[in-house]
Amino acid sequence: MSTTALDIHAVRARFSALDRRLAFFDGPGGTQCPDEVIDAIAGYLREDNANIGAPYETSVRTTELVDLAHERAATFLGCSAGETAFGQSMTALNFLLSRAFGRTVRAGDEIVVTALDHDANVSPWLELAHDRGLVVHVAGLTEELEVDYDDLASKLTERTRVVAFPVAANSVGTAPDVRRIVELAHGAGALAWADAVHYAPHGPIDVTAWDVDVLICSPYKYFGPHMGLAFGRQELLESWRAYKVRPAANEPVGHRFELGTSQHELLAGFVAAVDYMASLGWDAMLGHERALGERFLAALPEQVELYGLRTMEGRVPTFCFNVGERTAEEVARFLAEREVAVWHGDYYAVETMKHLGLSDGAVRAGIVHYNTEDEVDRLLDGLAALA
Repeated sequence: MSTTALDIHAVRARFSALDRRLAFFDGPGGTQCPDEVIDAIAGYLREDNANIGAPYETSVRTTELVDLAHERAATFLGCSAGETAFGQSMTALNFLLSRAFGRTVRAGDEIVVTALDHDANVSPWLELAHDRGLVVHVAGLTEELEVDYDDLASKLTERTRVVAFPVAANSVGTAPDVRRIVELAHGAGALAWADAVHYAPHGPIDVTAWDVDVLICSPYKYFGPHMGLAFGRQELLESWRAYKVRPAANEPVGHRFELGTSQHELLAGFVAAVDYMASLGWDAMLGHERALGERFLAALPEQVELYGLRTMEGRVPTFCFNVGERTAEEVARFLAEREVAVWHGDYYAVETMKHLGLSDGAVRAGIVHYNTEDEVDRLLDGLAALA
């Protein structure tokens, strides 16, 4: 339990976007940005906009920004700056990295994904399987919608090359045991390929302690701009032939996987987002989130069918549910009319919805640290009004 209180009023004062009645429970699809992130992006475009590699002042400052962004990425992920790469999106980076890895596979090699995965860590493997004759297995889930580790272990063979998994599920909020999955993967001689997109705003990432081989995430899910960020172990990235133009940098090794000119203004926003989170500290943010999650679970109306864990243990505060006979879209529209923002559908969690037998998906409400008790109560009141 957190011992550091979060000053929620001071936090929300840093977000012009929150100065309205609309309650944002759509964080799993993308969080709001604090003003300092917006100002950093605009400030770069006003004062420093240039490409790298030239001797004049704006180009020099842009080069310094690129280096600073990789240093912040390394701090955020727990690795060296040279092991980080930025890209258009997590999905784009995952297709790029999996294609570089795909040059090392043989027909008949196997990939294991989980039924908790977002499709951005499934379809790249399905497409690679289509192109190279691979086999993709899906590890199942328990009744509580946790990874079935026994089932995962049973799918590992001497031909398994990658185990792809989420650090937290963007659908039902389950947070798997990362170290257990990594040990299973490495025990089979496979790479541990982690999707931390949904986990990133909900806890610290440490790729070194976790011993993952590849990890991808999206800064716009943790109060930054729309872009992707990836980590790859140095020796692993050095062993792959990157898809790149010949003049592009080979060192640091992570730069090999950054296609074309970077979104420099977004790098400025990324630095500001990481600095913003550091200014609050994980202890305060997570304590506040957990309290709100417990408040939601404790008062959930009887007609709401929650999918997944009914406790804050083993999960992040993202909740997937349906309400009585209402469709997920009807619920989302009803809440939107009450100025409460939630998602409906499958949110690209294709295998999870298939496991649940929900062809039309479900409602999703996600809590982050800038949400308030009043907003949670308004969400609960809206659900109760659907009875």
